[in-house]
Amino acid sequence: MSVAVVTGGGSGIGRATCARLLAEGFTLAVLDMNGDAASAAAGPGGTARALDVADAPAVAQAFTEIVAELGRIDVLVNNAGISGSPAATVCHETPVEDWDRVLATNTRGPFLCSRAALPVMLAQGSGHVITVASVAGEVAFPGRCAYTASKGAALMFAKSLALDYAHAGIRSNAVCPGFVRTPMTQWRLDIPELAAQVEANIPIGRIAEPDDVADAISVLASGRMGYMTGHALVVDGGWTAR
Repeated sequence: MSVAVVTGGGSGIGRATCARLLAEGFTLAVLDMNGDAASAAAGPGGTARALDVADAPAVAQAFTEIVAELGRIDVLVNNAGISGSPAATVCHETPVEDWDRVLATNTRGPFLCSRAALPVMLAQGSGHVITVASVAGEVAFPGRCAYTASKGAALMFAKSLALDYAHAGIRSNAVCPGFVRTPMTQWRLDIPELAAQVEANIPIGRIAEPDDVADAISVLASGRMGYMTGHALVVDGGWTAR
């Protein structure tokens, strides 16, 4: 039995990833702020918990319980993320509270979850941490100071893990989506002129669906690219190739 832990698995990219991993035979532990959504995504034999990934004691307890129930962790998908409130824009206008919350979820969260999973993987002598960063971690998004900073940090965190744990049989990679149709972005896509601006800058000519990103995550999770570690896999329809 292969076990995958997916954070933010109740909606969007996380929910699509859970469906894909279930289809590929993984047993899932799904963590999400919405416990009911996590339970719905966990599938047969899986487990789920309502969890804020920035809450250190809650993360530690959740991972202890997951290992007690499922026995191992083969893949950790650090997917939980937020973009911040509409007030989180350019640096001098971003409230400190918004900055702290975005960094807590997008950077502290992967750190805490990886910190909890890695001892299990070390004991196994194998494992794979997959962190969902963003193309915003490679190319700054205007007017999204906190989000861009958090995703740049998440990307470098993934690379750091790759260097530190390769000797132990543990890999770490990042997936960097471009613009994806999720509950976090739907507000913008509901405005026709804004949606048209986004699509005009994507060479493939359409906004990604969650399944497009889940495809990349599931390929990494499968082990079929077992020599890849420390890599940022960009899934953006060609946006960063411009």
